[in-house]
Amino acid sequence: MATIVGGIGASHSPTIAFAADANKSSDPAWSPIFEGFGEVQSWVQEKEIDVLFMIFNDHITSFFFDHYSAFALGTDDCYRTADEGGGARDFPPVRGHARLSQHIAESLMTDEFDLSVFQKKSLDHGCFSPLSMICPRAQTWPGAIVPLQVGVLQWPIPSANRCYKLGKALRRAVHSYPEDLRVAIVATGGLSHQVHGERCGFNNEEWDQRFLDLLEHQPEHLASMRIAEYADLGGYEGAEVIMWLIMRGALSNQVKRVHSSTYLPSMTNIATVVFEDTGPEPSPGERQQHRNRMAREMEGAGRLQGTYPFSLETSHRAYRINDFLHRLIEPEHRKRFLEDAEALFEQYRLTAEEQAMIRNRQWIEMIRYGVIFFLLEKMGAVLGVSNPEIYASMRGEDLESFQKSRNVSMQYSVGKTSGE
Repeated sequence: MATIVGGIGASHSPTIAFAADANKSSDPAWSPIFEGFGEVQSWVQEKEIDVLFMIFNDHITSFFFDHYSAFALGTDDCYRTADEGGGARDFPPVRGHARLSQHIAESLMTDEFDLSVFQKKSLDHGCFSPLSMICPRAQTWPGAIVPLQVGVLQWPIPSANRCYKLGKALRRAVHSYPEDLRVAIVATGGLSHQVHGERCGFNNEEWDQRFLDLLEHQPEHLASMRIAEYADLGGYEGAEVIMWLIMRGALSNQVKRVHSSTYLPSMTNIATVVFEDTGPEPSPGERQQHRNRMAREMEGAGRLQGTYPFSLETSHRAYRINDFLHRLIEPEHRKRFLEDAEALFEQYRLTAEEQAMIRNRQWIEMIRYGVIFFLLEKMGAVLGVSNPEIYASMRGEDLESFQKSRNVSMQYSVGKTSGE
């Protein structure tokens, strides 16, 4: 069964990524950064960590204000570095642990943390600055990550206490995963800094040291603090250290700090810290009890004849064809689909099976494959196929037979010119 070996705290300033990419390890002005992360890297290797659960905030790169969530969990099997304006960093993609992330999402939902989930998004320096120092040879690292993006840049944001409670729920999620995995919880961000306004350049090293001490010994005190207090003591952007409370909440009450360092070269007090979890783990019975709670909501749904629940696993497995059909809401994609579907199939690398299902309008086969119905009705609208025609096909009936089973016989679709 999965176990949480410990927690890591690490700043995610772009300074760190620059230092790594420019190979500044021998420069005295930069070497303390490498020394701190070197200790973290050694600990990850020594403890044979299989998965790093990466808690970070995006810097308005892949997560914009058109849809800005408090907590967004990555459920993909691969993550790439994002282009933040000057081109993406030359750092290899990192493997994601999709099955673990799907389990965590379901567990957190069970514990009433209403998450967003994401796939096929590149990640910016919030994740990859520290990760590229912890695992500098990512192409040969056998481990994987599960990323959690926390929306701390647009008010309102989660409270410190909410983050701490999320960490407690995360602990239950990881420990209830049935596969043997050694997991480390990595919180990024901080320490004190402010990057906007006339107060930019603010630091408070005294508060930073107090924060680290409280994190180890009195995390409940940190959880009780207001965001305004964090902004006052550590700078407005420095308030992102509330994310560290997710990490601390995921650990037991008994932790041992085996490494801690801070270094203030310019705008951000760059920190690395490692806590080993020395407390007891839940019993096998407690783990199973939580899995039973997770299964309760959908128990029996899989036995409903002709019913195909759309899960995170389904979404991940059938992402390619769902993405292709979703793009039919784009006029240019729609036009090309009608004019030369075969070329578009090849461009989006649909499999022969996926191409055949779309080409032959195999509605029920697409449902069974993992296409969500609401993309079928979009495809139908493009092709001039009404919703009732799709329903009839899925039931193995002709349209007339299907309409006889309805109170009113009618034709409609989601298309602009549909309806009778």
